[in-house]
Amino acid sequence: YGTVVPFVERECSIQRRYQKLVEESPAFGMSLQRRSAMADAAVSIAKAVGYTNAGTVEFLVDESGAFYFLEMNTRLQVEHGVTEAVTGVDLVRWQLRIAQGEKLDITPERTLTPSGHAIECRVYAEDPDASFLPSPGRICGLQVPSGPGIREDSCAVVGGEVPVFYDPLISKVVVWGTDRTHAIARMRRAMDEFRVQGIKTTIPFFQWLIRSGAFATGTIDTTFVDTTLAERDGRGFADHSSEAEEAAVIGVAVHAFLESVGRETTENLETSSPWRRAARAAALRI
Repeated sequence: YGTVVPFVERECSIQRRYQKLVEESPAFGMSLQRRSAMADAAVSIAKAVGYTNAGTVEFLVDESGAFYFLEMNTRLQVEHGVTEAVTGVDLVRWQLRIAQGEKLDITPERTLTPSGHAIECRVYAEDPDASFLPSPGRICGLQVPSGPGIREDSCAVVGGEVPVFYDPLISKVVVWGTDRTHAIARMRRAMDEFRVQGIKTTIPFFQWLIRSGAFATGTIDTTFVDTTLAERDGRGFADHSSEAEEAAVIGVAVHAFLESVGRETTENLETSSPWRRAARAAALRI
């Protein structure tokens, strides 16, 4: 039908080996004028080639704010959940509807006006302390984040193998907040809740990143990860602060205490008479 609908931009500067690690929408510091100009350029490109389907037009922005065409990805991208979170539009559903010959009935006024702020972290089976080298292996333990404003897309399961032959992406975590500060707080909680055992992942990097001043102020570019690795000069991203160490000590102490209480309870039950055990069980039911 010739209808092309542009969507609000996604910021994807944090990457390694030209592959994205973090995406967010809307972009930090994006003016309405630049957003409109980018949207117009993207629409012109799609119309020029008669494109039909979901697609992403990528631009590079320099320090002056000028933008330059980089490429067009003629597919649904990994980070489409970020756009869905701030627009409320189900992109996959619309792909299917377009394939069935339906006409778009959504307007640019809706798709170019973000509601709140969304951030995505791509959790890879990579070791950020070893320059993001792949970390294949078996997942021995898994605890995924959940709660208000958190979406986790993954096929990872306990016992699952991360092979050396494919992309090491194991999970996408998307958070939504009423504004960027709110979204950052939710992502901080999500990364702190996320646990993967058996393989190295990028989670420690994200835990550090979300708390960094550079991310908070949006002073990042496509060289951010490489520059950070050089500045840290081999220092790991895992939290080894005094607070973290104190929390770990407390956790060990609590675990030991609960185990000792459990042993004492078991011993008392074993030495008490059957009559007393039956009475206690009855009391618990009451």
